[in-house]
Amino acid sequence: MESTYFAIAFLSGLVPALFWVWFWLREDKKRPEPYFLITISFIAGMAVVPIALPLQQQALNLYTGDNVMLVWVIIEELLKYAVALVLIFWNKEVDEPIDMVIYMIMIALGFAALENALFIFNPLVMGDYLNSVLTGGFRFLGASLLHVLASGTVGVCLALAYYKPKLTQVLIGTLGLFIAIVLHALFNFFIMDANGETIITVFLFVWMGIILLFLLFEKIKLLERSHNHQPKIS
Repeated sequence: MESTYFAIAFLSGLVPALFWVWFWLREDKKRPEPYFLITISFIAGMAVVPIALPLQQQALNLYTGDNVMLVWVIIEELLKYAVALVLIFWNKEVDEPIDMVIYMIMIALGFAALENALFIFNPLVMGDYLNSVLTGGFRFLGASLLHVLASGTVGVCLALAYYKPKLTQVLIGTLGLFIAIVLHALFNFFIMDANGETIITVFLFVWMGIILLFLLFEKIKLLERSHNHQPKIS
């Protein structure tokens, strides 16, 4: 029976994440990325979850209070970024600034898909079906987009530094990672003891962040076009 519940939870986490995958890939349809690399990115994001969980458990044994929540966030954001660096960003298909944003978002959505499935599974296996449905809905509109916003911020920073020297890329990428950690930590801090009104407010800030991310996404497209149209010096 538990295997059936996990299958339901897995699909409940996967399908909404795939909707967001479709949404963001649609914004890059003029020069789409290869599906095999998109798939690798998504699966790699999912693979981060079982790597992060034991590290977060260890953090729970070492830290208390808000400190442990911050360490959990740092673990998640570092691992998502590390996966992108190790598996994706060296690939020859990553050949324009917008690719940095796309692949960071794909990794984030893979992570969110499996994490959401685990959150849905717990109340589902206890027979609390309503809570399972509510959890899935809240995470679709909140936590999933938070992961997109955090990792997308790293991608935006890397994209804006795409034509800069390597040292500048490293520094700006590190800045992006720091911003991602701060955004993620603030979300967790305010959502932990939030009531209905506070949750709406937190979600509004996340949605506003997504709108800003979308605008920056379009700006980075223009950056690539302007770079391609610059006269070449012979």
